Amino acid sequence: MLQDHFHPPLSERRHWHSFHNSWATYLSSQLNELLPSGYFAEANVQFGIEIDVAAFDEHEFQKQPPGSFWQPPPPHSSHSITLGEPIVEIGIFSQSGGPTLAGAIELVSPANKDRPDNRAAFVSKCAAYIQQGIGLVIVDVVTERRANLHDELLTSLSTAEFQAGGHPLYAAAYRPVERDEQTQLAVWYEQLEIGRHLPTMPLCLRGNLCFPVHLQETYDRTCREQRLTAVSS
Repeated sequence: MLQDHFHPPLSERRHWHSFHNSWATYLSSQLNELLPSGYFAEANVQFGIEIDVAAFDEHEFQKQPPGSFWQPPPPHSSHSITLGEPIVEIGIFSQSGGPTLAGAIELVSPANKDRPDNRAAFVSKCAAYIQQGIGLVIVDVVTERRANLHDELLTSLSTAEFQAGGHPLYAAAYRPVERDEQTQLAVWYEQLEIGRHLPTMPLCLRGNLCFPVHLQETYDRTCREQRLTAVSS
């Protein structure tokens, strides 16, 4: 079950950033057990800037038979969005320059929710992922800030009004899809609560590939590895 890592008594026993660091590592490990050949996940932890788990495509993925991969549940909502203008350019790439980003899991930090400029930077990065067709999952367990970055992200992307949730703790997954010659953003959204289990979220990559992100399983593993038992408030 989810604990409050940002207030006593737990915040006095463990550093939240150490827990997030380990959680990102175990999320990467879980995905690497599921991803097909040609893909890999690795944690990128830069406190004060971002905490994410990224999935990369090392080469063009060979098409697999239908039913080969995990299928996500239907999205909770779908929103019309406006993607960036078409770009015509010539790119020169070196093979030593690194693989191509295919998906990302963002673990929100207090700094991401702190000031308007920080929130805008986080939203802008996530919007860029979506506009490039990169699979995205956001997990926010930060209890010391009330901002809802999911609401701000949808506001920045959508051409239509939507009902903002406003709840400070949540997990959300995003997948841009083409429907009837219009780009729609499929959204999976789960409200999180202290003392309740974390959900499994879909991470959707290009090529109709989707993989389950087991938040509770990896959270429990992080607690075990850090010798962190449940704390009574």
